Amino acid sequence: MSSLSAKELSTLSENIKAWGKALGFQQVGICDVDLSKHEDKLQQWLNKGYAGEMTYMSEHGMMRARPAELLPGTIRVISVRMDYLPPDAKFAHNLKSKEQAYISRYALGRDYHKLLRSRLKKLGEKIRTECEDLNFRPFVDSAPVLEHAIAEKAGLGWTGKHSLTINKEAGSWFFLGELFVDIPLPVDQAVQENCRDCTACITICPTQAIVEPYVVDAKRCISYLTIEQKGAIPEEFRPLIGNRVYGCDDCQLICPWNRYANITDEQDFHPRASLQGKELLDLFAWDEVTFLKKTEGSAIRRIGYERWQRNLAVGLGNAPYSEEIVNALALALTNSSSLVAEHIRWALLQHQEKQSATEDNTKRTTLRLIRSIQKGLPRDA
Repeated sequence: MSSLSAKELSTLSENIKAWGKALGFQQVGICDVDLSKHEDKLQQWLNKGYAGEMTYMSEHGMMRARPAELLPGTIRVISVRMDYLPPDAKFAHNLKSKEQAYISRYALGRDYHKLLRSRLKKLGEKIRTECEDLNFRPFVDSAPVLEHAIAEKAGLGWTGKHSLTINKEAGSWFFLGELFVDIPLPVDQAVQENCRDCTACITICPTQAIVEPYVVDAKRCISYLTIEQKGAIPEEFRPLIGNRVYGCDDCQLICPWNRYANITDEQDFHPRASLQGKELLDLFAWDEVTFLKKTEGSAIRRIGYERWQRNLAVGLGNAPYSEEIVNALALALTNSSSLVAEHIRWALLQHQEKQSATEDNTKRTTLRLIRSIQKGLPRDA
């Protein structure tokens, strides 16, 4: 426990926010560790099976809502926000171009985990220069932490109906990180919820994964299906995934608060040329060595080459009919794992149906043309 006076703690709190911004965080807030009001909702979410294959969500029990159990002695959490919206994002273009792969905005640049964790560690070390007996630990998706509940309580924003944190001046295109500390810093005020009657994110979700306001069934979410799902993607969701091969941004794209989002200055978050706006076929042609090279330092690498190919096969199955796509899929089928092969066969079936539909449309068009010509001919012709 710190021996600093209330005035000294208040000054330290202001310094922490200034140091955080100097380290590249756009916002820094502080809250206590009482997250008990979230425990029932978390348990209900788990009981309904909304976590899918993410067993780590339940493995630690209610520790996720009890920071002091995760790091004994913790009495405050410093929550930070770092914007990641890249310049020239081309959201609509990438989604409308069905032959191109859509990759979630956050994954186009360098993996954020190490960057944020390193900056949080520096922040902790800076605080220790003013408070020698400080114990701290940084977290960035690395432990059972209710980061959105913490961000809300620390005043960084409110939890939107899509379950992400929204900031009135910055939208939701940002990463969150936490620094657990054992000093009684003054806490910030929680932000008032501002979604009101808006249900745009619920309506736009391609798979209707937001089953009720503030509740997401991960098993239906495209981000989960393309990243966390280890096995086959259920057939009912494959057509709905479209060309989204890693993650999904639809609920954020439609959110009216994102008109206020800021472009990031972090070069590490800027899109890699090898990933942005690339044709599905070009990415599908990568072998595993190329995949590992092109995704070095990227969040995409965590899903591995097999799931990458699985996702691309689904994207190719949803693309407009093309002999080139059919040939590429058929060629890859012979050397693919059983998981990827299942999705390739599904994709080939989609193209077979598209080809048949095209031929039927051509026949109908030809018949209409013949009938039209016949109607215009003289009776004695």
